[in-house]
Parts: sequence; C-alpha cells; structure tokens
Amino acid sequence: MAQGGIVVQFAIIVGAVFGLWIGARALVDAVVKLAQRLGVSETTIALTIVAIGTSMPEIVVTSDAALSGFGDIAVGNVVGSNIYNLAFILGVVSLLRVIPVERSLLHRDGIALILATLAGFAVLFDQTVTGAEGLVLVGLFVVYTVYMIRDERTTPALDTEYPESRVSEAVVKAVSFRGREALVLGGGLAIVLISGHYMVEAASVIARSAGISDWVIGGTIVSAGTSTPEFAVSLVALRRGHIGMSVGNVVGSNIFNTLGILGFAAVLRRLSVGGAAIESLLWLTVVTVVMVAALWSGRKLSRLEGGVFALSEVVRWALGLLRIFG
Repeated sequence: MAQGGIVVQFAIIVGAVFGLWIGARALVDAVVKLAQRLGVSETTIALTIVAIGTSMPEIVVTSDAALSGFGDIAVGNVVGSNIYNLAFILGVVSLLRVIPVERSLLHRDGIALILATLAGFAVLFDQTVTGAEGLVLVGLFVVYTVYMIRDERTTPALDTEYPESRVSEAVVKAVSFRGREALVLGGGLAIVLISGHYMVEAASVIARSAGISDWVIGGTIVSAGTSTPEFAVSLVALRRGHIGMSVGNVVGSNIFNTLGILGFAAVLRRLSVGGAAIESLLWLTVVTVVMVAALWSGRKLSRLEGGVFALSEVVRWALGLLRIFG
C-alpha cells in the first residue's frame, strides 16, 4: 500500500477514536437518565440495553460468518471478544482506578457469567453447535434476563459510584427521560458502533499491508475491534464515576455474546470449528473463573490484578502471532 494510503487509514483510526469517545459520553449520560427515570440501577441498564447495544458489531460479524459457512470466524469472534473484554478492558480500567463491585453483580451476574461460559464450552466440546443447541443458548439468555429484571424489582441494587458522582434524590426525581434523551441514547450508540466499524476496517487494511495473515487479523484485530464500543463505554463510565455501568457493560456483553449471539448464529446455520477453538475456550473459561474469583475475594479489582489480566491478553496475542496458541 502506498504511504499516502496508510496515512489515510491512520487518519480514519484517529477519527474513529474521537467518534467512540463522543458517542460513549452521550450514551453514558443517556443511560444514567434512563435508569433514574425508570427507577432501576445503572448496572441493570448496563447489563441489558448497553450490553446488547455495544455487542452489535459481534452480532453482525458472527451472523455474517455463520451464514457464509465460516464457523471458525463466527465462534472465534465471540470467544476472542469475550477474552478481550474481561482480560484487557477490565484490566486496563482497573489500572486507571481500583474497581469496587456491588454485591449483586458478583453473586448474581458473576455466577451467570461463569455458567454462560461453561454452557458455551459444553455445546462446543464436540466442535459443532447445532440449531437445537443454539435455541437452548438463546433460551438461557431469555431466562437470565427475566430473572435479573425480577430480581431488580424485588431487591433494587445500589449503584457503585464514587462520591463525586452521586446525585441527590431531589435531582433524580426531577429528571425525565423525554424524546431528546432517547435520541441522545440512540445517537450515541450509533456513533459508537459506526466508529468501531471503521476502526476495524482501517486497522485490517494496515495489517494486511504489513503482511499479517487474515488468520492472525481475525484472532486479534477483529475480535478486539468489535469490542471497541464496550471499551469506550467502560472508560467513559469510569471517568464519570459510574462503576456499576463500567463493569456491568462488560459482564453483560460477555453473557449476551455467549448465549445470545452464539446461539442465534447456530440457529441461522450449524456451526463447525477446529481444534483451536477448544484451546481458546479453555483460555476463556480460566480467565472468567479467575476474574470472578478475584472480584469475589475482595469485591474489587485492584491495579495489580488488573495489570496481570491485561498482561495475559498481551501474551495471548503474542502466542497467536507466533502461531503457538489459538
């Protein structure tokens, strides 16, 4: 590729980063107002609406790969994105600020995350996911969502926030979620998704011009690129003190990716994968269990723990580039 073309691609990446930041800020502000209006916790909104919204790139990539008969790409994108979400996004976020986590996110959603990962591993153990298994995964996601909403109504969660981000009860009651806020929510999400798409495209072009194989690009750039919306939202939520949203967005996205997206893709077309998928699933299972255990032990993710998780993702990428793992 000519040098001028590379410069253009880098400019697109810079513009995409800016778009991600602007869109994430609008999305976070709109979610806070929506949670206040509905009388539910920001964490619950993050685990549902935000998580599904920021997982749109994974839905598009995985569904397209499934319909085209590329089972490895479909499953690899889900597994790779989930590993990246937990190890790198939460790891980097905790390096910036120690993450305290509310009890409900651990006892309910942490366990749900482990069970969802194990369910994904179980259906992929024979290296295929049938349509019937896909329906079971989707059904499990529906059951989890219904249970979470009912649990929220009976035992409302207290959002974990830093003191400077708290809003007085009088202000909360005065907030109304009107058409303008709805447009901000939809617009912010759209900007995040579009920016993430162009970032993936530009990074892939640069990688191919450097002689990097499509296999390596798919296992690293694509899976990380489709997770840029989650990364942007988590960073902005952290910056504004909405910790429950920062963590809930990642946890909810991983549960939705495994149960909802993987299940839906299998319903569209039977998925078949190679042995490398099992290796990556084992890695994801270990990362998931260790992450939940780390949070459970002290109800927070320290900077040291976050650094270890982020480093593990760097190691995974290095092993992938050397064709040693995954």
